[in-house]
Amino acid sequence: MRRTPNPSALPWRRARIITQVTALVLFLALLLSTRGGEYPDAPPGLFFRLDPLAMLASFLAGREWITGLALALISVGLTLVAGRVWCGWLCPLGATLDVFRVRRRSKKQPGPSQRWRTIKYVVLIAIIGAALAGNLTLLAFDPISITTRGLTSFFLPGLNQVTLAGERVLYNVPTLQGGLDWFESTIRTPLFPNDVWHWWNELPGLLLVTVIALNLAAERFWCRYLCPLGALLGLISRVAIVRRVVGEDACRQCVRCVRACPTGTIDSHQNFASDPAECTVCLDCLPECPTPGGQTFRPTWRLAPSHEYDPGRRQALITLGAGLTAAAVYPLAPIAWRRSAYLIRPPGAQNAEFLSACIRCGECTKVCPTSGLQPALWEAGLEGLWTPTLMPRTGYCDYACNACGQVCPSGAIPDLSLEVKRTQIIGKAAVNKDRCLPWSQDTPCIVCEEMCPLAPKAVELEIAEVIDASGQSITLQRPHVVEDRCIGCGICEYKCPVEGEAAIRITGVLAS
Repeated sequence: MRRTPNPSALPWRRARIITQVTALVLFLALLLSTRGGEYPDAPPGLFFRLDPLAMLASFLAGREWITGLALALISVGLTLVAGRVWCGWLCPLGATLDVFRVRRRSKKQPGPSQRWRTIKYVVLIAIIGAALAGNLTLLAFDPISITTRGLTSFFLPGLNQVTLAGERVLYNVPTLQGGLDWFESTIRTPLFPNDVWHWWNELPGLLLVTVIALNLAAERFWCRYLCPLGALLGLISRVAIVRRVVGEDACRQCVRCVRACPTGTIDSHQNFASDPAECTVCLDCLPECPTPGGQTFRPTWRLAPSHEYDPGRRQALITLGAGLTAAAVYPLAPIAWRRSAYLIRPPGAQNAEFLSACIRCGECTKVCPTSGLQPALWEAGLEGLWTPTLMPRTGYCDYACNACGQVCPSGAIPDLSLEVKRTQIIGKAAVNKDRCLPWSQDTPCIVCEEMCPLAPKAVELEIAEVIDASGQSITLQRPHVVEDRCIGCGICEYKCPVEGEAAIRITGVLAS
């Protein structure tokens, strides 16, 4: 017989669902509207600015307060009042996991041990330890970062490729060509301004897919056992004012609330109490309770009790020391292991402090109009994993664009005016005479000189009289780089017609 939900609890649960859906739609709207160098008045990195983990780690790594992340104090205050409402009401990754929610109907196959919850605290402490040494590599596992990178680097470019393939097939049908032209100009081009697809785009996508797939092992597996942001908010929630309270006299011990809880924090062996550090305030348990007053959310003025999965002092110190030591020792490795000569940072980000400020959010790569900014893999070593680097063969630094600095929530990429940005040296070009057509094959080509946006140009042409293959004397224009003028924008490398490795390449620079 189907049970009627508790009607008094339904409005609160509906409010949570409406808020969660609205937050997810807002996240996706900002993600889509900030692609290709244009964005609305709302902060493009709004959800990063509300992220307490990004705020804390950036403060520890940079040893200074970052104004752009100050909105995270709102999330901290909200958590102090009502617990982990961020996780149950606002987090876009949490909402995505709820969309792909898989309920475990059978108790014959229990989920992972409660002790697994310790993992997320270990990850959090390791992030803090590394941040103390100025390293933010582990922020790649922040849930907002995982969601943003997975969508912008994998799913949206992948969807673009599928859409283009479908258009090519359907365009062979004459009656569909008009509609496809409208779709291309009105929908596909604004939605996918200049997406490119590389094999390394699969890595952020694979991580996001893995997080979602773990729902098969347990509902909100990521939130229960792995999420470092959830761990931080959980620690704050131990002193939260409003918590779930069970009315011992009214509780019928029907176990319905246990089955409804997506994080598995309601313990039937502890009078159906829940750990406020693990409760996401989703309110799914309230409509399930058949007794008025059986469970409520109300102010409770005491510290939440500890549990077996809470990290102990020794465990916390060992993890903190390990993260601190690894981050401190890594810079002692040979620089060839840590930085490629072709690592090109965005304008104004050539300083050594960049790595201690970049939170690996992916906002700059998302907004780059040429898709030239890509998440780094080996180019920046382990400490620079998924930080932005310009890949000129993929796209160049647009001379008329300064969007990356405007969207950066942590200030790792400075917000430069267009005039100042155009003077920033991010690299230097050099002609490979063994591959350049006029130099190696006596074939006319002046593409790099024509494309250079500077005045006077950083690529100049010199006149040479040569004998071609037929024995005739011909006049050629051969390019060379005026190094003092070059800013390393990469358009010459991007436009170079030589297949494979370009005949003119950009090497990165570090500010003195």
